[in-house]
Amino acid sequence: MGSVFRSEEMCLVQLFLQSGSAYDCISELGEMGLVEFRDLNPSVNSFQRRFVSEIKRCEEMERILGEVTEMDTKAGLLPPYLTLCGLSAVVPQEQLQRLEVELSEVARNKEKLQRNLLELTEYTHMLRITRTFVHSRSRVSASIPLGCRFVSGLIHRVKVEAFERMLWRVCKGYTILSYAELGESLADLDTGEISTNVVFLISFWGDQIGQKVQKICDCYHCHLYPHPENDEERADVMDSLRTRIQDLNNVLHRTEEYLRQVLQKASESAFTWVVQVKKMKAIYHILNLCSFDVTNKCLIAEVWCPVNDLTNLRGALEEGSRKGDATVPSFVNRIPSNDTPPTLLRTNKFTSGFQSIVEAYGVGDYREVSPAPYTIITFPFLFAVMFGDLGHGMVMACCALWMVLTEKSHKRKRSDNEIWTMFFEGRYIILMMGLFSVYTGLIYNDCFSKSLNIFGSGWSVRAMFTDQQWTNETLQTNTLLILDPNVSGVFVGPYPFGIDPIWNMAVNRLSFLNSYKMKMSVIIGVVHMSFGVVLSVFNHLHFKQRFNISLLFLPELLFLLCLFGYLVFMIIYKWLAFGARDSRLAPSILIHFINMFLMQGGDNTPLYPGQVGVSDGVMIQSVPPDSGYFHRDTQPKESSLLPFYLAIHTIEYCLGCISNTASYLRLWALSLAHAQLSEVLWAMVMRLGLRMTSRLGVLFLVPVFSLFAVLTVSILLVMEGLSAFLHALRLHWVEFQNKFYHGTGIKFAPFDFSALPSVFDQDGLL
Repeated sequence: MGSVFRSEEMCLVQLFLQSGSAYDCISELGEMGLVEFRDLNPSVNSFQRRFVSEIKRCEEMERILGEVTEMDTKAGLLPPYLTLCGLSAVVPQEQLQRLEVELSEVARNKEKLQRNLLELTEYTHMLRITRTFVHSRSRVSASIPLGCRFVSGLIHRVKVEAFERMLWRVCKGYTILSYAELGESLADLDTGEISTNVVFLISFWGDQIGQKVQKICDCYHCHLYPHPENDEERADVMDSLRTRIQDLNNVLHRTEEYLRQVLQKASESAFTWVVQVKKMKAIYHILNLCSFDVTNKCLIAEVWCPVNDLTNLRGALEEGSRKGDATVPSFVNRIPSNDTPPTLLRTNKFTSGFQSIVEAYGVGDYREVSPAPYTIITFPFLFAVMFGDLGHGMVMACCALWMVLTEKSHKRKRSDNEIWTMFFEGRYIILMMGLFSVYTGLIYNDCFSKSLNIFGSGWSVRAMFTDQQWTNETLQTNTLLILDPNVSGVFVGPYPFGIDPIWNMAVNRLSFLNSYKMKMSVIIGVVHMSFGVVLSVFNHLHFKQRFNISLLFLPELLFLLCLFGYLVFMIIYKWLAFGARDSRLAPSILIHFINMFLMQGGDNTPLYPGQVGVSDGVMIQSVPPDSGYFHRDTQPKESSLLPFYLAIHTIEYCLGCISNTASYLRLWALSLAHAQLSEVLWAMVMRLGLRMTSRLGVLFLVPVFSLFAVLTVSILLVMEGLSAFLHALRLHWVEFQNKFYHGTGIKFAPFDFSALPSVFDQDGLL
């Protein structure tokens, strides 16, 4: 089978890279994403490898770019989004260092100017407010002794009470404190946070008291400013401050404009530089995985490479040698290996989501059959069996189709919302689930819990009156009436597609749907599991274990089909043999199935002639021989333990078939739950708005429909959809994939530069 159905064939290859062109060769391989490198120096510490100094230099450039990006973000400058293809892995390190020096110098000057401006602003407010303190004290200046001195400044409002209490206790009342709250909030000089300050003025006498006041102010981190001796000096200081503030504003504006110009120029190349640094760092990490030959002139690398890409690998090495001006070209040598190769399954934007579902269970073994191609059909189909509703499926399909049609614009936006990203990455899965839900909704004839009469019902009520079975008196005296299909004209024939819409009005509708969906779930489950067992044949043939076909595959398939396959046969035979007119004569399949296990006939009417003999023969054939139930990976070496292992595997598979078949009944249960929730939502919400026949009913219908739409999306689409998704996931992982899929492989992780955007998000560079 091709690479779609089975992982690609891999080979272990040695690369001989000349020292002068090794960097360019690795760069070419990173651009193409062809190979996965192996570590040839596992015993060497990561800090003792050859290219540690180059990696440290790259980390230093990353630090510089991180600071530049942070400054760009603060300035509102976003770097342009570019593709990774075509960008070289050579970084202008000197240019980055000059840019860092220039930006740091401008940033320091700007910070210094802002601090000076803030100090002058605080000084201005302090002079303005303390003038009122001085004027109020001048009226009582006669009582103030000579030698009074002042200390003025600003303090945080939350510290005022403790500050005042400390002054009183330490200075013994030899100080006078006056304070008033500043009318506006200013940034703190130290932290830069916006805070509310209080202007204070302290009057004191004596040098010792002055020293204590100074120490207390320092302890509470007060911003102290000189206090003028008189009004004339105060006016001169105020004029000087206004002039200096105006000059500082002009200088600060020019500095910010210059800084913005530098950042604007840097932002144009920021993304390119980040990509180049990341590429350079990744290349040196790969070079650390290589080993040198004895002459130290050639690097040797071992890589896993798909066999189909060997030609491209040689072409990449030739291109790298040409760019590196190597005198001796690099070359490839394929070597044999007993190690298990990694698993590579190529995907596109449509199949990648389904492959992710499979690999969430486990990465497939090397060259093992992949369930992903079949999951593209079976997963949305099983989901739709549980979710089947024409209206809900159309809403889901339309939402997914919108994401598919606008996927290019959404990819450019690079949203950080994890929930939205998860839905967007699974847009094709949601689209398929919606389309299959439309199909199963038509089969169930269910659209927002209502049936659609497209082709006309196959049942007729008029025929009951024509044949004199019913009269007007019958309608008046009976609350429930039964349509008799044996009356001519009552039952014309089955509905052309799906379930007849007349069942939407029947009292026994739920009983009919329960029987139908339960049997349908069993049929789907047996077919699904049988298909999984059949796929195991391709693994046995590919790994040349033909003995497993007779000892493992045939007994498993025989047991599954002889028991549950026979049950499916009886269900289909009963549907075909008995119609609406003779449904009362149909025997119970459940009783027949139980009697088959007990190997007794019973009093139940046979489903078909010779059924007892066929059932006994099927039961005998389904008994597994002891030699057929052991796994190729768990066959014990000791022959004495073989019977115990065989018995364990026999019991495990037999019980597994029973439990797995019963597990498919979740298709019936969730389908019934979804239909009942939809019906309850219609009856409790939408029907209330449709019952009003007055003109106000139109206005009342608007909020009712809005509520109905919100509940439908939140409960039936999101919650029920998530529930059906998880159950479909379990059916594939446990019931289907365990028949042939081991999932113990190692995923192929090539050295590829296209994985760099995820690294940017982790580092916060973009």
